[in-house]
Amino acid sequence: MMRHDEKITPASPTGNGPAPSQNLPVQRPTLSPSIKWLSVLVVLVATAGSIPLLLDFVHASDASTGYAICSPAGKDAIYTVSNDLPQVECFSVLGNKIQSVGSLAQVKFKWYSSFLLKTILKGTPGQRWDLPIHIIPDGAIVVPGISDSHAHILEFGATQQLPLEGTKTVEETVTRVRNFVLSNSDIFIDKTRLITGGGWDHTVWPNGTLPTMQALDSDPILRGRPIVLQSKDCHALWVSSEALKPSYPLPEEIEGGVIVRDGDKKPTGVLIDNAQELLKQPKLTHDDLLRRFKVTVREAHKHGLTSIHDAGLDPMSLDFFHGQATKGPLPIRIYGMKFFNETAGYTPGIPHILLPERRLQVRSIKIFVDGALRTGGAALYEPYADNPSTSGFMRIDMAVLRDVIPKFLRDGWQVNVHAIGDRANGALLDVFESVLQGINVTALRPRLEHAQMMTKEDMARLGKLGVIASVQPTHAISDMWYAQDRLGPERIKRLYAFRSIINDGARITLGSDFPVESINPLAGFYAAITRLSFEGTSPHGPEGWFPEQRLTRGEALKGMTLDPAYASFTESELGSIEAGKLADFVVLSANIMTVPGNEIMSTKVLTTAIDGEVVYGTL
Repeated sequence: MMRHDEKITPASPTGNGPAPSQNLPVQRPTLSPSIKWLSVLVVLVATAGSIPLLLDFVHASDASTGYAICSPAGKDAIYTVSNDLPQVECFSVLGNKIQSVGSLAQVKFKWYSSFLLKTILKGTPGQRWDLPIHIIPDGAIVVPGISDSHAHILEFGATQQLPLEGTKTVEETVTRVRNFVLSNSDIFIDKTRLITGGGWDHTVWPNGTLPTMQALDSDPILRGRPIVLQSKDCHALWVSSEALKPSYPLPEEIEGGVIVRDGDKKPTGVLIDNAQELLKQPKLTHDDLLRRFKVTVREAHKHGLTSIHDAGLDPMSLDFFHGQATKGPLPIRIYGMKFFNETAGYTPGIPHILLPERRLQVRSIKIFVDGALRTGGAALYEPYADNPSTSGFMRIDMAVLRDVIPKFLRDGWQVNVHAIGDRANGALLDVFESVLQGINVTALRPRLEHAQMMTKEDMARLGKLGVIASVQPTHAISDMWYAQDRLGPERIKRLYAFRSIINDGARITLGSDFPVESINPLAGFYAAITRLSFEGTSPHGPEGWFPEQRLTRGEALKGMTLDPAYASFTESELGSIEAGKLADFVVLSANIMTVPGNEIMSTKVLTTAIDGEVVYGTL
């Protein structure tokens, strides 16, 4: 970016001649009390309406910690996501906060006013009040720091070791695993080394059949190695026989899950939903976790993410993040959802982890109600169209939900519940409706994680209750190719019905569920406003899959900035570019609010800043 250093040299304290030379002894101002307070009055009158904020900045850091970001001349290229000033020319940053927002003249006035007040009130001698101004490139825009309201941080780092998404057959997937082993000498030499990867998707393979451990065991390079491969939706594990050995004997059945078996009732090597918990794996080391974390943070910053809501921190992950935060501020803001262990049940008095200055907050609980549509575990009212023998399953006893949800809410925990099928969402809304009567929902902000499919009556009930719908638009364009076969032509109309949810008064917040989908938040923005594949196609043609359910660009931007802030109780500090909020912002190479839809995914992140500090790119 271009940088212009705007400098002002204040008059001497007596008003006669230039300011004292930097090489000469500095004298304190000798204003009489009456003149001093008259000057204060003039500045305060001129800045009426922002006096408290201005006084805050009087006591803030000095000018060396500040700068301004501005649009090219004659343009308002900063999208604030604020109703008062939706687009502006400039904003200034002082310390870790946004000082002012508006035109260049307004930003300069606020900047110099704060330092003039500091000089008058504190007697600070004639310091230089430089305001570095960074002009963004022509065609670029600035948006608030982007949040992903539903993702899995360490899991993403794990899948990047061996990504399997995009393979078209079982054989191609096995080949990718084999090539990974052959290209890593330390893994090739040590046959006991656990091999992990993720992203396989059987729905795009011929006949949509699930893989088997035989496919891994029959390869001479992979035979005898422990291999654990996570499915694209993270609701199934495909394992080798060597990886499954420590978990024997397996139970015949497991509630809320499936051990896939062959015609002889023998396990095939695929474990679905709660059955995944049966697999015994080596304990991860701190270095393993740190390596995964660094991979995710690097990719997050690269794509403009400044905050992530981690949807289900198990004790190991929670301890890791807490430990990292005690050493210093995390490199990205994390809003953690504590994983609910049904076996352990409800434990009263568990304290929240609130370390905003260390960028970690854990004040919500994550509960699973059902499985996923892709693997046939989403709980439906009617059987699956392509498998009438099942209507999915609930992963938790409803009696447990009715017992623990009121207790968590009473203890001040936000309750976030994974619910995908219409039966799962309906059952959960029944519980919320029974416990939210007469309660300040705004103070609790319960969330439906995914909210993929609901009856029309439940969509209306969602808005009436004030429950937040945490949705993932990229799931829609991934599932649109197989979903009608699975649900039939009528039920499909209620899948990913984002516009209907908003029209019924509910608040939505956007995420990706990475590593299930791309970590790039622009993919979610694109999917929300187009409902097209990245190639520009859909089962319903170039207008998009059920185009009446598209979001506007303004709704999509708000859904990945201010709405996630609201969903994490941080809307007073994050989510928009407004004076007094923390200085999280992103510079994009193109104007995603106006460019044709097919140009959105070619947009690059030029700068990602957290607390005013650049963590990716440059200013």
